[in-house]
Amino acid sequence: MTRKRAQIVEAALKAFLNHGYAESSVNKIADAAGVSIKTLYRHFETKDELFSAVMQLACSRRLPGAEGSESGPDNAADPAWYAERPQVALVLAGEDYLRHALSEEQLAIYRVVTRDGHRFPELRQRYRKEIVGHQAVLFATYIGRWQPSMGWTVADKYGAAAAFGGLLKAAFFDDAVQGGRKPTEEEISQCARRAAACVLNLLEAGLL
Repeated sequence: MTRKRAQIVEAALKAFLNHGYAESSVNKIADAAGVSIKTLYRHFETKDELFSAVMQLACSRRLPGAEGSESGPDNAADPAWYAERPQVALVLAGEDYLRHALSEEQLAIYRVVTRDGHRFPELRQRYRKEIVGHQAVLFATYIGRWQPSMGWTVADKYGAAAAFGGLLKAAFFDDAVQGGRKPTEEEISQCARRAAACVLNLLEAGLL
């Protein structure tokens, strides 16, 4: 059962990325996975639920800590930067974030959501929950962990996460989505350092 579920999700991932959400037929996904449509529906009651599984797969493949149920210092699934102090952790977190967001798979998923999201609101909701939401929870939990010892006053930890993500994506993301040049590792590191310094200044000033 686990193997068949994995086959279905892999086939769905390829279908969604190649043809979009709207044009991907569950019957064709079942054929590509080598299972019957009845077997597909035994694992996933709706196409939306199948897309959610694709989101989870795409997230866990490339984003450290994606498979952890709850983030915290004792969770073995947490990314390596989670145990570091903010001055170091935010730079490493920013680098992870950019590498993940700029991967071919993630760019393709973003294009699918952008193309079909206006027709299928549940598509946007799944993307926000499985990809954007996971990243926000991880960062917000980290901020909450360090808030007392750093003396930060944070009105909205999720707003802080959104601000950090916005700073990171501002330099490269739009160009990459449109098929432009991707940044080098050095450019990713420089962007992460700038974004981390900006967010730290805002946290220390109590502006987040």
